[in-house]
Amino acid sequence: MTPFQLLTPDGELADDPAAAIVDADLSRGLYRDMVLARRLDAEAYSLQRQGELGLWLQSWGQEAAQVGSIRALRDTDWVFPSYRDHAAAMCRGISPEELLAQWRGVRHGGWDPARHRFHIYTLVLAAQLLHAVGYAMGARLEGSDEVVMTYFGDGSSSEGEAGEAFNWAVTRSAPVLFFCQNNQWAISTPTTAQFGAPLHRRAAGFGLATQLVDGNDVLAVHAATARAVDGVRSGEGPALIEAVTYRMAGHSTSDDPRRYRSDAELDHWRTLDPLDRLRRLLDRRDWADDAFHADLDAEAEDLAAEVRRACRSMPDPDVDAMFAHTLSVETPALAAERAGYAAYAASFVD
Repeated sequence: MTPFQLLTPDGELADDPAAAIVDADLSRGLYRDMVLARRLDAEAYSLQRQGELGLWLQSWGQEAAQVGSIRALRDTDWVFPSYRDHAAAMCRGISPEELLAQWRGVRHGGWDPARHRFHIYTLVLAAQLLHAVGYAMGARLEGSDEVVMTYFGDGSSSEGEAGEAFNWAVTRSAPVLFFCQNNQWAISTPTTAQFGAPLHRRAAGFGLATQLVDGNDVLAVHAATARAVDGVRSGEGPALIEAVTYRMAGHSTSDDPRRYRSDAELDHWRTLDPLDRLRRLLDRRDWADDAFHADLDAEAEDLAAEVRRACRSMPDPDVDAMFAHTLSVETPALAAERAGYAAYAASFVD
């Protein structure tokens, strides 16, 4: 199957009925989202290299898949993310401080999920798929028309939880949209060595309505997601989108992708950069002038400064906070452990 595409790498818009919704406002808005997400990502990477963050997982190259999909949801729809969905998180109004807190090690999760309708990051592969299905079943039982979308990667699709979530969603008609960002690599394992058939074909075997889309085409992602969400919301059953994209950086800042992939592969995917592609459309249609780009550059600089300020100004967590949510009622053993660790930590205070 050829991935659904509306925008070529050269910035040409396809002659497709789905392109009818594409206009200057939509294109400028999606471009802004992607530019800001990439800038936050670059600043966080630098902060990790400076020792300010313990770890960072970049979304570089996957901005179109995230921005295009989440902008097709209602603000009231719930999202269950994985761990590199920073562009999607920013679209839900999550601040730099909230995004970085977990990676700086000062909180278990950086934001209030209920406020943003966006769950905290899940580090256990595919666990969020089951969480999403369970929440979607509850929403349906309550008579809500909300749709639940959950992000995951191609590596997660090989986990048993993924198959369980697909099957449970179909057999219970849960209003959930599974969104796979197939970035070609499960850490150092390529898709060619990971499974024998693409995810959208395997998922169809569970009974899901599936769609393969060019994940570096933000307009195609937006249109495909809007169509899938409409079907899920109207009671047609759960669906899955496989967005073919690419992870431009390593799996994390602890990874060296030069050990397992070639420069030629990276160079090829650079020609398919989602930001460059949409920028070419804006230029071709005269939908963004110099003032727009200058304002956006200034906004990105302000964001970068805020990312650095927010990261470095986070207070260290109170020692007791590490034990506060371990058990609902503190046991004598936990109390003793907490007191012992507090005494140990105090010994390092000047």
